[in-house]
Amino acid sequence: MCDTPNMRKHSSEVVDGIEAAPARAMLRAVGFTDEDFNKPQIGIASTWAMVTPCNMHINKLADEAEKGANAAGGKAVVFNTITISDGIANGTVGMKYSLVSREIIADSIEAVAGCEGFDGIVAIGGCDKNMPACIMGMARLNRPSIFVYGGTIKPGAGHTDIISVFEAVGQHAKGELNAIQVKQIEEVAIPGPGSCGGMYTANTMASAIEALGMSLPGSSAQNAVSDEKMSDCYRAGQQVLELLKKDIKPSDIMTKKAFENSIRVVIALGGSTNAVLHFLAMAHTVGVDLTLDDFVRLGETTPVLADLRPSGKYMMSELVAIGGIQPLMKRMLAQGLLHGDCLTVTGKTLAENLADVADYPEGQDIIRDFDKPIKADSHLIVLKGNLAPEGSMAKITGKEGLFFQGNARVYASEEDALQGILNGEVVAKDVIVIRYEGPKGGPGMREMLSPTSAVMGKGLGKDVALITDGRFSGGSHGFVVGHITPEAAEGGPIALIENGDVITIDAVTREISVNVSDEDMAKRRAHWTAPAPKYTRGVLAKYAKTVSSASEGAVTDK
Repeated sequence: MCDTPNMRKHSSEVVDGIEAAPARAMLRAVGFTDEDFNKPQIGIASTWAMVTPCNMHINKLADEAEKGANAAGGKAVVFNTITISDGIANGTVGMKYSLVSREIIADSIEAVAGCEGFDGIVAIGGCDKNMPACIMGMARLNRPSIFVYGGTIKPGAGHTDIISVFEAVGQHAKGELNAIQVKQIEEVAIPGPGSCGGMYTANTMASAIEALGMSLPGSSAQNAVSDEKMSDCYRAGQQVLELLKKDIKPSDIMTKKAFENSIRVVIALGGSTNAVLHFLAMAHTVGVDLTLDDFVRLGETTPVLADLRPSGKYMMSELVAIGGIQPLMKRMLAQGLLHGDCLTVTGKTLAENLADVADYPEGQDIIRDFDKPIKADSHLIVLKGNLAPEGSMAKITGKEGLFFQGNARVYASEEDALQGILNGEVVAKDVIVIRYEGPKGGPGMREMLSPTSAVMGKGLGKDVALITDGRFSGGSHGFVVGHITPEAAEGGPIALIENGDVITIDAVTREISVNVSDEDMAKRRAHWTAPAPKYTRGVLAKYAKTVSSASEGAVTDK
């Protein structure tokens, strides 16, 4: 963590004494009065931008958080950080910047809050990367902090969402939809503000952060446009002053036990594989020892209970309507799956927060009972073997099957793979291999949403598998394995696979292997040469030089 003595600059250091007159003059210009100089300063980190519906409303939410902090006796200062849109960038070169943006956002929150000397922080995020980034930025400075989720989008007409559009492209390639029908889906799927509507990465991370204890109860399960979300922001602004009085910091909340709670909740919800990457990064930032082995250990006794998209049928807004994740956590606590003594941003323990939570209404079938799970253990499967000696991540709910064996169909980029799928080159019993898309090799570890959606749209979801050193969107489903490490750019085994090699994926034994002997792999490695860097200057070049392995969270300050 960055919370060292020379970093502990707070607002009183900025505005006290005659020598602080220049600072006070600057602050008067942005609206401070004499009275404000004696109040705690609360930074409100807004990820507002018009580049994506996920964040287009967050400026209004930041205003509510500002009001709450001011009403509680603080002086709030709103500042912005960047965000990007995965949904727009997916399938393009622009997606290389997506995971990179997580580091940029965390860096910027740390830089602004550290420089300005804020006493507390409220950060509001609404899309896949800015949410873990907010947590990382706040954790680095380790000052009283609360995260607020921007909220989920409402369903489009016909129960559609952004994944409906991606899959329509594949259905068009198969001849099931014409161009007019694709356009009709495109026009209605995204009706307004909010994050993608299933248990994709945004809603996964919102749920994870609430379960971690860094959001107010209920924050993860509210519609983006709602009175509940406005109230959530106002109360967060108020509550950060209480955290300041009690000196409760992120490191007091984000303990190993809290991460275990969060991981279990994400498993129960059937959440995105991206959560694994972000969990590892957040834990690293706050100094908690978390590894892929922890996901294996916790996954053995945690069932998948939520029938949510992409693998299920319901949307997040429908989970919101029956009570969100609080009743689920109360059930899990009663089953002994959660640590009830973990501190949260309410100043109370998780068990205290859940004490008066009502159960789900009778007759709902979004959240299953423990005796009728969708899957008895985790869908987030860590696979190792001669193809991924340092590990890989699969999202297997059981609906895809638990075993796949097929012939490698190798592509050196996402674009090449997408064309191979759409033009019929990929056939049943193929294992699509997409390499040189890892953190260093991409660089940026792009999501393979376009290829996986094309596979589903072409009707090949149960007939082919896809493996990559890149990663997947929370909207991806099918028999897919990502985060393969070491990645191809570092000479990992995935760089040595050839067309026709037989690849085996076994979710029961947790193995991923290729039927090539060690001797033959060594011969191939002797002829392999590392590719030249794709970028030699700018943020992608810096990222490629500093980023760690996906098995370590793809952080840049390891």
